[in-house]
Amino acid sequence: MQPSPAMFIGDALAMDFLNSVATPIDTPVDWLDDGEGLLRWLEQAGLVPAETLQGIRTHPGELDAMADQARQLREWFRGFVREHKGQTLSADALLALEPLNRLLERDERFSRIVADSGGLELKTKRRWRSPEALLSPVAETLATFVCEESFADVKACEGPACTLLFVDRTRGRKRRWCSMALCGNRAKQAAHRQRLKAR
Repeated sequence: MQPSPAMFIGDALAMDFLNSVATPIDTPVDWLDDGEGLLRWLEQAGLVPAETLQGIRTHPGELDAMADQARQLREWFRGFVREHKGQTLSADALLALEPLNRLLERDERFSRIVADSGGLELKTKRRWRSPEALLSPVAETLATFVCEESFADVKACEGPACTLLFVDRTRGRKRRWCSMALCGNRAKQAAHRQRLKAR
């Protein structure tokens, strides 16, 4: 059976990485449960070119190990986000971010001059020498989030069983649910049932 597509409802790719394990409809789903799951999530997120993923699929044992590392990274970052969400992130958090900095140091990015329709352009490329390189774009996404987003806008869904996190970009910062179609709708139905009981 083909697994359902991952959910991208966190309004930031870093939040979507955290939400790669969730309980959307009463049953927990981990989209990074094995190497193939990691590749599917990276492809859906647009973090790794499809042709690169195809070449890396020839390392199944290493891919499962990378999926395990991705889950560990996810849970470490989840703890960091939960500790700092709703607050302004300060320079004091730098020490706690050292695991992410160590991962960033392993990246093999380089720049190259390439031809485009208007002439020449400088493009950033990445070497994909092994499955270990798959975590580099994820680490970059997390680091960009830490440096460019306001942790004061990070919220957890108010759904009783929901574990999803998101960045609240609404006017007035009043978003309460991961999605109105999921938890928001459930909350409306529960409130309706409660009103009927009260009558």
